[in-house]
Amino acid sequence: MTLAANSVSRALGAFYGLAMGDALGMPTQSLSREQIKARFGTLSTFEDAGPFQPIAPNMPKGSITDDTEQAILVARLLIAGQGEIAPQALANSLIEWEAEMRAKGSHDLLGPSTKRAIEMILSGHSVEEAGRYGTTNGAAMRITPVGIMANIADAAAFMPKVLQACQVTHNTSLGIASAAAIAAVISSGINGNDLSSALAVGIRAAYDGERHGHWIAGGRIGPRIQWARQLCADVDNSELAELLYDVVGTSVASQESVVAAFALASQVAAEKLDPFAALCMAAGIGGDTDTIAAVLGAMLGACGGMDIWPAELIEHLKATNSLALEPLVEGLLAMRTP
Repeated sequence: MTLAANSVSRALGAFYGLAMGDALGMPTQSLSREQIKARFGTLSTFEDAGPFQPIAPNMPKGSITDDTEQAILVARLLIAGQGEIAPQALANSLIEWEAEMRAKGSHDLLGPSTKRAIEMILSGHSVEEAGRYGTTNGAAMRITPVGIMANIADAAAFMPKVLQACQVTHNTSLGIASAAAIAAVISSGINGNDLSSALAVGIRAAYDGERHGHWIAGGRIGPRIQWARQLCADVDNSELAELLYDVVGTSVASQESVVAAFALASQVAAEKLDPFAALCMAAGIGGDTDTIAAVLGAMLGACGGMDIWPAELIEHLKATNSLALEPLVEGLLAMRTP
């Protein structure tokens, strides 16, 4: 496989990995570990949501959620803007997206940070001001297209692209650091680096990212990732999910969900878990399962390529969601600098 073909495979692996993790976590999102065990046992494939899913009731197995949909939204904005995201365009697109979801009767709407930011914009606040309270994982969950398009090898050009995708809703040290970390792993993977090397690049990006936006008190993303990796280093797989759920946390807070995803990725890098098993563990972990599994899938796919994902599940994703990410990936890679 040529370097160019390898980059395409890794970029597709990242975007479809995001969608696969999202769909695996769709029926379990916002449920506790106990509820997930009672309803699904140990997850090993896509499952129907069922009538008691609090956010996505009765959605069929393999359905994506807002994580993938908003990443697609960002990808389209990047391509339309020739690599740039105008803040007002992102704000308008998010407003329109939620209106469409409401019209469909979906409960899968904007997250708390994004919702607050959009409400501020609608009431007359500036785009720059609206994101000053966004500390949750909403920016990290939709950052994958930035990692595909922007080359982390050019750090001076990379961070501004991350900031454009964060500013409207997550213009904080925590929101930016978490998004930068995910995007950097993806970008590093597309450059041909292995998962262990890419995760190290992601941690450095978290430290760089926290220097931007409004400072927010809270556990810092970079140090928490390093701590969680050490915490889990010698833990048996049978105890790993419970440890992350109990100690690291799996909520929508960036300091929990993004850190948990990095900890799981580290286990894959250490060859203690295979990529799909890690994704299933993330989907069954409890809490914000769809986002944890989505960002984990994006990182793993960027470093492993499309071949690490079960082909039959990729086809199921495409059919269930009328999903065709190839044109978006082609457009994003066309703007990527060597």
